[in-house]
Amino acid sequence: MKTVLLATLLTLTPALAFAAGCNGSHDTAASCPSGLTWDAKTGSCVDQASS
Repeated sequence: MKTVLLATLLTLTPALAFAAGCNGSHDTAASCPSGLTWDAKTGSCVDQASS
């Protein structure tokens, strides 16, 4: 019984961690177009001159 419980827990843990931490709705510095830079304060890409 303990083995089955442990196997279930180890199988579900990565899926739960991924679901909790990755909603896919945020940009990153790598996704800013050329001429723009990531502004962590606003959470978006901005002109390089204004950062």
